Amino acid sequence: MSLNYSKKELTHKIKSIAIELGFSACGVAKAEKVDSKITTYFQNWIEKGYHADMDYLANYYDKRMDPQILVPGTKSIISLALNYYPEKFIPEKEYQIAWYAYGKDYHFLIKDKLTQLFKAIHDITPIEGRVFCDTAPVLERYWAWKAGLGWIGKNTQLIIPHAGSSFFLGELFINLDLEYDTPQPDRCGNCNKCLVACPTNALQAPRIMNANKCISYQTIENRGEIDSHIIPLLENKIYGCDDCIKVCPWTRFSQPTTIKEFAISNELLNMTKEKWSTLSVQEYQELFRKSAVKRAKFSGIQRNINAVHQRDPFLSDK
Repeated sequence: MSLNYSKKELTHKIKSIAIELGFSACGVAKAEKVDSKITTYFQNWIEKGYHADMDYLANYYDKRMDPQILVPGTKSIISLALNYYPEKFIPEKEYQIAWYAYGKDYHFLIKDKLTQLFKAIHDITPIEGRVFCDTAPVLERYWAWKAGLGWIGKNTQLIIPHAGSSFFLGELFINLDLEYDTPQPDRCGNCNKCLVACPTNALQAPRIMNANKCISYQTIENRGEIDSHIIPLLENKIYGCDDCIKVCPWTRFSQPTTIKEFAISNELLNMTKEKWSTLSVQEYQELFRKSAVKRAKFSGIQRNINAVHQRDPFLSDK
């Protein structure tokens, strides 16, 4: 521990630095094995095949469930959230892209901010550890809950009180004892709006997502053809789906992100169905340069557009 700070003071200092770096929320959890209730849930979820063909989710189980195995010596997990809620939205009549992909690829920006935070802590007191953002076997929403950022809603998203769930998450695993936050209680109550709104019934029960049925999985992660049962339910969606977030009552508290890299470009905002229909590979690469949309590849976006058109041949004229 730094000679200049108590455990409480250092924890407060870290949170203050995180906010100065642009993070929306910061909390700290003790690095211990994942609760047995969650491990059982996760095992059942994998065994039922609800992870579809995202085999990486079934890999490194021990590391996923025990931060000490993933990063030996870890004592604290600092969980951070970064707001991506849009200020401007693609018109509903046009092809829809998930809000999180409106701007630049979040991985690079968050990892840079996490690294800055790590270095800032190291300047105060020597530490060892690692930074993570959606690229390692880490139960990010679980640790965000344990760190007191919010609770996991029935739509499986982390909900931050009076802020919504349009947030990217990242973590610091460090070998430093800090003051730990208390997990938030579930505040979904009797609300089932997300379950009702899910167009494909991918939310099979509160907090149980069957990725095979999820439009986000089908239009982004799926490398094969879109399931024939999903095609009639796509509406205008060609990359992801925000339906379970849009209807959540807590989303009304969301504020537009102040991070310019997450803002939608005028080029994407002004894309029409006609422009999409003539989009070349080169134009696609320019439009989505440094964008998460590249994960679906040009062929994937074309597949998705064709599926939407297959659903309704006259849709492109509407």
